[in-house]
Amino acid sequence: MKDSEDKKEEAPVEAAEAAEETPAEEEAPVEAAEVEKKSEAKVKIRVKGLIGKKLGMTQLFDEEGRAVPATVIQAGPCVVVQKKVPAREGYSVVQLGLVEIGRKIQANQPMKGHFKKAEAPPLRVLKEFPFSETEESTISVGDQVLVENVFKATDLVSVTGKVKGRGFQGVMKRHGFHGGRATHGSMFHRAPGSIGASAYPSRVFKGTKLPGRMGNNQVTIRNLEVVQVEEENNLLVVKGSIPGSIGGYVYINHVNAV
Repeated sequence: MKDSEDKKEEAPVEAAEAAEETPAEEEAPVEAAEVEKKSEAKVKIRVKGLIGKKLGMTQLFDEEGRAVPATVIQAGPCVVVQKKVPAREGYSVVQLGLVEIGRKIQANQPMKGHFKKAEAPPLRVLKEFPFSETEESTISVGDQVLVENVFKATDLVSVTGKVKGRGFQGVMKRHGFHGGRATHGSMFHRAPGSIGASAYPSRVFKGTKLPGRMGNNQVTIRNLEVVQVEEENNLLVVKGSIPGSIGGYVYINHVNAV
């Protein structure tokens, strides 16, 4: 009886020793998961731009100690809301939506259905950006695009935004006219002056610089250098100034976007 019990106890011990020797063969799934993550990152890099929000300006110091003006942008996170392909829409773009934490957006029924397909909440700002993909890596609706997936330091970007509205302004502020002399007895100070001939052509030419509404239009600043990318807070720092007020939405594109 004792011999049989000893044999029964030896069997679990041998099974445990065999189980300890097998883990070396189970490392393959871990490597496959890492490959999937890398391929997913490659897909997101293929998007050519992002939606952001202007946070303000600051200054940085280069290696020689010179102060460099810079603008801080909250770039993303964005989600792929729609994917358009040439076979269906006639052109190839992805529609990104800016995810704003803590902000509830009201949407009508058609837009609710549009966001439901991407399994995303209603978003306020949507923008189409070109992209490229291969057979091995594709972009899907619902993918999240982060700033580190699209931009890196030393990249050249173009930033599009709406400049501040200045209201109705005169020619001196709107176009930089010098105006008249500010001396005693002068009757000409800030007026535009003559704007056309009398007999011929008896009209004002199109494009003549006159008083009118100033600002509140879309402007693009090109060839801005990316100084820094902060992955933790989704911040993008570019050299120089960009259009718009603090809190205004901007669209950031690669200069060589196709």
